[in-house]
Amino acid sequence: MTTAKTSRRALAPATVTFVGAGPGDPGLLTLRAVEALAQADAVILDLVAREEVVERHCRPGTAVVDAARGDHGQPLTHASNAKLVVSTAKAHRAGHVVRLMDGDPATFNGLAEEALACAKAGIPFEIVPGVSAVTAVPAYAGIPLTQASSTGIHVLGVGDALDPTVLDPRSTAVALGGAETIRRSLTALLDAGRDPATPVALTTHGTLVTQTTTTSTLGEAPDLVAKGEGRPVPLLAVVGPTVDLRDALSWFETKPLFGWNVLVPRTQEQSASIRARLGHHGAVPTVVPTINVEPPRTPQQMERAITGMVTGRYEWVGFTSVNAVKAVRERFEALGLDARTFSGLKVAAVGGVTAAALRDWGLIPDLVPSGEQSARGLLEDWPPYDDVLDPINRVLLPRADIATDTLVAGLIEMGWEVDDVTAYRTVRAAPPAPEVRDAIKSGAFDAVVFTSSSTVRNLIGIAGKPHPSTVIACIGPQTAKTAEELGLRVDVLAPQPSAEQLIDALAVHGAARAEAARAAGEPVRRPSQRRADSRRRARS
Repeated sequence: MTTAKTSRRALAPATVTFVGAGPGDPGLLTLRAVEALAQADAVILDLVAREEVVERHCRPGTAVVDAARGDHGQPLTHASNAKLVVSTAKAHRAGHVVRLMDGDPATFNGLAEEALACAKAGIPFEIVPGVSAVTAVPAYAGIPLTQASSTGIHVLGVGDALDPTVLDPRSTAVALGGAETIRRSLTALLDAGRDPATPVALTTHGTLVTQTTTTSTLGEAPDLVAKGEGRPVPLLAVVGPTVDLRDALSWFETKPLFGWNVLVPRTQEQSASIRARLGHHGAVPTVVPTINVEPPRTPQQMERAITGMVTGRYEWVGFTSVNAVKAVRERFEALGLDARTFSGLKVAAVGGVTAAALRDWGLIPDLVPSGEQSARGLLEDWPPYDDVLDPINRVLLPRADIATDTLVAGLIEMGWEVDDVTAYRTVRAAPPAPEVRDAIKSGAFDAVVFTSSSTVRNLIGIAGKPHPSTVIACIGPQTAKTAEELGLRVDVLAPQPSAEQLIDALAVHGAARAEAARAAGEPVRRPSQRRADSRRRARS
């Protein structure tokens, strides 16, 4: 039976939120933008790729609509985009549609046409301002738009009559768009009488780790831009004396791993912290899974262990990986149990990442290594069995089927009895795509970060050895030993076995390479660029 309330809801239009997504860096989203994305039933994208934004902030199953290109790959007009927004809202009645607009929706994005179309169709809407490329991209290029002697900032529009004040040598002009648009704007400045010697900065892919900035002069810049016409790359030009400050203030493109292509042989979900840290240092991570995690072949051993936890068989439960936490949690939930089962048990975690996974489950570990975050470090802090203080002498270790015996042997030596239970199996993943294998073997990756011996063995097994020019970074001595035994040269070793310190050590290595190049009067080049230069010299 359909009630009047249900009927009214079915006829209600969707709400459209026009959200400024900023110029590209997902970290420039506003808090209100993140809230709107979390509520979205559908997201309409603009020109800049936003897959990471959708993946990070939208619910699974959110519909994604591309407003940048039509069915035949041609750019849509503002009128076509307006029709698309209205039709999407009607298709998601009583829902919430987010229209992501590059930069700030109030500038250069057709907001007026699309919002008017919503108003005409009776579709409620709201506008969430965003960070504009006009200010953000110069800031990421290390170019302030004003200084003490500045007389003004001018945002140029093609075909507009130029304000005479834009010719003041102390003023800053900003133009953005495609190559043709930028060239016409710069030419208009020249024709109007702006000094040809005025400094100009041209930035592509602004605020992304693929950002590049070229400095020139107003007299030379139009010809420089013309070389890039026909390529749909967003471009921004800054014209004015503040461009000269870039050498001193460039902070983004001088990050120690800026532009490095780094191979991460882990799964997407396991590599989140590594990818975030690489992005912090300016690198571009590429994830290649080397293992798949599967349940045990038979569940009886795990079920007996869980029964023992319920009946008080164990004094301690030790978790040596995030996968172990996940496997036990999934088995608990399948049996209708939750974290309350751990009441009265002591819980140990091999390191900070595993401890964080336990806290997400509502468990605060009683023991985390104070030093090395490994089985050896865990043993150093694990208390020996005391038949007076410890009512029970048994420890449960739910682990992988290929786990080493270091922890088990150490606990037995301290007087504990250990149930070493297979909580999950690790199997070698399928080989990556041919182009990825070729990139690994040809030196297209600048670095690879190994977080365990198994990732070394499995990557070589499914994809081959990284090229000798690729920087090899290892999380600990055992991983480094495995890499060297398999013929790899280890360049970076983390001071402590944590993912964060591994990436920070790689960043220190990258900074040292850059400093050495500058000291030798050479251009700063990534390892893959040096490899490409060597190939070109060999061919010539």
